[in-house]
Order: sequence, then structure tokens, then C-alpha cells
Amino acid sequence: ENLNAILRIIEDSGCKIDIVVDAGFARGLEYYTGMIFEPYVPEFDIALGGGGRYDQLIELFGGEPTPAVGVAHGIDRIMLTMQMQKTKLKMKEKSVIVIPIKEELKSEALKVSRMLREADIPAEVEVLGRKVAAALEDADRRKIDYAIIVGEKELKENAVVIRNLIKREQKIVKIKEIAKSIKNQSV
Repeated sequence: ENLNAILRIIEDSGCKIDIVVDAGFARGLEYYTGMIFEPYVPEFDIALGGGGRYDQLIELFGGEPTPAVGVAHGIDRIMLTMQMQKTKLKMKEKSVIVIPIKEELKSEALKVSRMLREADIPAEVEVLGRKVAAALEDADRRKIDYAIIVGEKELKENAVVIRNLIKREQKIVKIKEIAKSIKNQSV
């Protein structure tokens, strides 16, 4: 059930990635309690890291039962892959967080973030289920430039709220105009 939900979220996000489900895959660490994963770059067959669910790990150290997931990135492997792909790094661009006002809108938020990435605008999605105010406070603390709030009312008009976290201004923008508004700094 959990795996199906994860696969559905990946599919809804529109990410064009190949997923291999291997019931015999093991990472060798006994604290995993559910799904484990390793991201690969197929043309080089290099695992860039690994992680999984470890819901009982915090209890092992005396904490309360806490659902948990984690990942460790292999920086050396990432750098090696970037060199092999001849990846060029860009200067900092405008950063964006997409915040769904409720869990049921996460798929729409993922679609908006994909659209932004396709327009070369770095975007992340609020996936922790925090209230909008808490997510905005965190985005502000992390110096994110824009927040896109995905709400039901605006979606009925094919729109979202864009908040410029630097200027402290916001407006409702049609979804197809989001990237243009951010690139032109018209918010």
C-alpha cells in the first residue's frame, strides 16, 4: 500500500525517471523498517546515495516512536558523475517553494514545480504537511525568493497565489504565467 502511494506520487509529479522495484534488494543495515532505495544514473551505473524508512530508529536511542525516512548522498559519487556528464553549474537563480494548502493538493503542487523546473526555475514542494504559515516562515528563514500557494479556490480559475518573500507582495497568477512572472519579477 505504501509502495503504491509512493509510486503514484512519483507518477503524478511527471518526473521522467525509470523505477525498478526489486523485492530482493537489501542495503545491509538492520534499522530499515520499510522501503529502501538507491538513486542511480543509468548510463554510468553509479548509485548516488541510498536511504529508506527507519521508523524504529529513534526508539532505539530512547526517543518516542517516530515515523522516519532518510537518505545519505554520496558527494564523491555525485561529483564524479557530474564530471563524467560535463555538468556546468549555474549561478544562483530565483528559488521557489510550492506549498499546497492541504494534502489532497500535493499532486497539483508537484505539477506546478515540474512546470517551473522545465522553465529552468529551481523549485521544491512542501511535503511535510505543515500549515501554510509554518511553511512560509521556514521558506523566509531559508531565504527562498518566492512561495507559490496552491489552493482550491485559485485552482478553479487555473491560478495560484505567488508571494514574493523579499518584497512581501503577493498576487494571483494564472498557472501558465507563473514562470514568466517569476523571471520578469512582476510579483
